[in-house]
Amino acid sequence: MSKIQRIDPNAPAEEGAPKRILSGNPVTAVANQYTGGDERFFCGVWTSTPGCWKISYTEEEFCVLLSGRARLTDGEGEVSEFGPGDAFVIPSGFEGTWETLDPLKKLYAILEK
Repeated sequence: MSKIQRIDPNAPAEEGAPKRILSGNPVTAVANQYTGGDERFFCGVWTSTPGCWKISYTEEEFCVLLSGRARLTDGEGEVSEFGPGDAFVIPSGFEGTWETLDPLKKLYAILEK
């Protein structure tokens, strides 16, 4: 039987660092708290310290910022900035940069193709 999964914004997380860093010394942490039965859907909490790195999405991601600020720039130079309470989707095929401007915490839901 399937059960409701609560997402805890303060759950312990595993630290790492993004690949392809362009500036800063960002540290990220992920607390994946749910994986769907087909192992293509994931959700949880992600944090980051300031820095900028290249991103290339093969998955679909829905984000809600709980705190901090981020700037995403696509390959053509279009800039989108987000702050606490903002919700957005990063589509599969998006390429550009992710810049954490202020220490950030987000809820995420990812669907891998």
